[in-house]
Amino acid sequence: MTAEHVPPRRHSAVGIDAVAVVVPAHDEEALVGGCLEALDEALDAAVREVADLRIAVCVVLDRCSDATPRVVRDAVGRWHRPAVVRTVVTTGDRTVGELRTLGLDDAVRRLGDVPPGRVWLLSTDADTRVPPTWVRDHLRHAGAGADAVVGMVDLDGLTLLPDDVQCRYTDLVDAGITPDAHTHAYAANLGVRADAFQAVGGFPVVAAGEEHALLAALRGAGRRIVTPVGLRVRTSARTHGRAAGGLADLLRDLGARTAG
Repeated sequence: MTAEHVPPRRHSAVGIDAVAVVVPAHDEEALVGGCLEALDEALDAAVREVADLRIAVCVVLDRCSDATPRVVRDAVGRWHRPAVVRTVVTTGDRTVGELRTLGLDDAVRRLGDVPPGRVWLLSTDADTRVPPTWVRDHLRHAGAGADAVVGMVDLDGLTLLPDDVQCRYTDLVDAGITPDAHTHAYAANLGVRADAFQAVGGFPVVAAGEEHALLAALRGAGRRIVTPVGLRVRTSARTHGRAAGGLADLLRDLGARTAG
């Protein structure tokens, strides 16, 4: 799992020659297999459209104490291009933003000499399933001149939460949506051009909300950010997640308001 897929090089039609993907995973044995299966489909669809696209994926195994490493190994073994994936094991206590930067840096190094302006970085989560068009959709926006693309997230299992929590969450999401854009940010559905990412130093080291902090840095640097409503992934509606201050905490907080 340490080699990468590096086909003969020629410029792609969308202005991107390579894609690097990071998936942080901390004790995600129940969900990471589905995440990687969906990611494989999306990458395979992109390569079928842009045959010379270089790909490197890094699954960051963050202090896992369950069967996550085995599930990842088995899932990657079924990939169309299993050699694109490498796992990095961490032992120290790092923020999730640091884990994402670590994984993206590792993936970019394995892409070789592709100019950073022609590398698209993608971030998703181990409890998330991307659609088959996910990579292609990101590359389409990149080809139109975007420096960063912020998609939306739909929740699996939202209807299993109390009605009041569902309503509060739906109202919160809807308040940030216009017909053509949105104001939300999800690290589970985020893409950024490598030169822009490197120019701001990667994900800022913050306790939570690393995607918001990254986007603020990109905006401060004058980078072009697009927020398409139709670019969506599906993630878990669990209320006990792996990262403090994440979506799971938000859902739990909405439930606490209801209980109060």
